[in-house]
Amino acid sequence: MKKIHGIYGAPRGHWVGDGFPVRSLFSYDRLGADHLSPFLLLDHAGPHDFAPASRPRGVGAHPHRGFETVTLVYKGELEHRDSTGSGGRIGEGDVQWMTAGAGIVHEEFHSGNFTQQGGTLEMVQLWVNLPAKHKSAPAAYQTLLDADIPRVALPQRAGELRVIAGEYRGHRGPAHTFTPIEVWDLRLEPGTETTLRVPEGHTTLLVVLEGTVQVNGDAVVREEAVVAFQRQGDEIRLEANSDAKLLLLGGEPIAEPVVGYGPFVMNSETEIHQAFAEFQAGKFGRLEG
Repeated sequence: MKKIHGIYGAPRGHWVGDGFPVRSLFSYDRLGADHLSPFLLLDHAGPHDFAPASRPRGVGAHPHRGFETVTLVYKGELEHRDSTGSGGRIGEGDVQWMTAGAGIVHEEFHSGNFTQQGGTLEMVQLWVNLPAKHKSAPAAYQTLLDADIPRVALPQRAGELRVIAGEYRGHRGPAHTFTPIEVWDLRLEPGTETTLRVPEGHTTLLVVLEGTVQVNGDAVVREEAVVAFQRQGDEIRLEANSDAKLLLLGGEPIAEPVVGYGPFVMNSETEIHQAFAEFQAGKFGRLEG
């Protein structure tokens, strides 16, 4: 059994652009990079109701370098463009997995249909660090549609687990990752129990987005909280006291320095300065149109 290392609540929310009211459920500058590795940050946006509008809300062109962003949509619809010429639209259950790598410029907005019709938006965005040898990887983009993400029924009708990255009970997620990572999207039924096997030695984080769960038989964890586990052990036990929506994040730690400044995450101050210089020189590319 993996023992609980700590339980963390979220600070007050803030807006990212005019389209995403978020709470940062964890971040490397608040909880420590070594503690979270290979993960850096997780923002939970919404649920928030938007009225119909004539102009899409969101975040305009901005750069990233040295890591990946993983955006999972629970409700609503987003459109994305980046300087590689990639992009597209993702809706409920879909995931966009963007590798910033050596540098990218992108924008994220509510889709045209969602803007016109209005509705509820809810999503999470996870930042995943890249090891030094992959921080210069070419920028890339993966669209992971809900229909292509394996679903695993949990024993005793406890709920369902979607395997976005990693493997669970013989089902492998569609995401390509640079280091071993688990991203599992769970729904638990009220009054049920389940035990999840997770890799020994991996960082393991349980994110409670909705509902209340009891973890390892004693800790009661409510929504907008994160449970961090010790790396020893290979099981966690969950009991749902209500309908619960959870994310299980796991990964092999990256034993390297983490130096971040805004949208860049590198291994040294020198590399941060270099990232700024290359962005300003236009080496990350630009959005067309």
